[in-house]
Amino acid sequence: MTSEAPAVLKFGGSSFASPAAYQELAAALAARLDAEPRSLAVVVSAMPGETERLRERLHEVDPHPSDAHVAGLLTFADTVSAHLLTAAMHRLGRPATVLAGHQIGFTTDETFMWARLEHIDPAPLREALAGHRVVVVPGGQAVDRQGRPTWLGKNSSDLSAVAAAVALGAGHCEIHSDVEGIYSSDPNKVTGTRLLERVSYDDAAAMSRQGAKVLHHRAVRLAEEHDVTIVCRHNRAPFLRGTVIGTGAPADAVVLNLRSLVLGYPDGSAADRAYRAFRSDGVDVIRLEDGPRVAVIGGYVDQDEAQRRHGIACGHVVGIPVTEIKDSRATVHVAADEGEAVRLAQKLHDNLPAPGTESPTV
Repeated sequence: MTSEAPAVLKFGGSSFASPAAYQELAAALAARLDAEPRSLAVVVSAMPGETERLRERLHEVDPHPSDAHVAGLLTFADTVSAHLLTAAMHRLGRPATVLAGHQIGFTTDETFMWARLEHIDPAPLREALAGHRVVVVPGGQAVDRQGRPTWLGKNSSDLSAVAAAVALGAGHCEIHSDVEGIYSSDPNKVTGTRLLERVSYDDAAAMSRQGAKVLHHRAVRLAEEHDVTIVCRHNRAPFLRGTVIGTGAPADAVVLNLRSLVLGYPDGSAADRAYRAFRSDGVDVIRLEDGPRVAVIGGYVDQDEAQRRHGIACGHVVGIPVTEIKDSRATVHVAADEGEAVRLAQKLHDNLPAPGTESPTV
């Protein structure tokens, strides 16, 4: 990577709490343009609540909409955000342009929701940056081989940003959010958490797969495949750096996501069928080893409808998964309800070894 390679930045939805936030970010981007010669590829998410408002409106029209309609409508919220930031840049006299989902060069399989990225064409982004110092990309958007809109999944703006870095040959990608990095557990639910200064690709992906509100695990794996270092930063000036994701020692953590659910089934065969069905839809799931149970990770999926669509009897909710990650090994515990899940996460976190010490031998 040369010093002239474009910088790739991602700003999550929490960066845009109000319309004024777009103007504040535009000013910060303008200052960066003045400070260094590189162009900027900026990936953005929707304003907080915008995606859910579109989801509610869609469900008022059709309580069980097709995945094609969901993917086509919900991603529009991110497009709006991209145009608002571009308008703020123009107000400052800094020309910028938007590349929406059908223009970016990202192609997926034909799963409309939770689609899997199959091909990255570098030409569209490179051509856009040849004519503009700032190109804004709405996160999570792509198209299938027929050109139909697809959605890369919840929190997939991270994946869009890493894919942009791959397309541009960038050696690192900056992810900006309301926290400066990855913590040893959810700091809003668990006390005593600590910021992890460096996390390996493997551990970051494992945390994501288990439901941690960190980077999209497919983004981490794509970064690892193409040797892209991910730098996590706060989304407000001075944009403090927190966690670097790349090569490194294992990091211990406890994953708590109250949107995740564990579903129980009559036997192992039924659980296996449900697991395969969710996976075929691109949903993040874990087949638990201790019984006929499947953990559906992170929410944002109508699990009953997904199972009915595949002709599977719906599993019953048995609890919430809480995952302990030690020495790069994930152990899933199941709590009965939200209160127990928080208490369990706190207990497991309290028992994590202190930084720089080894886990006790069992």
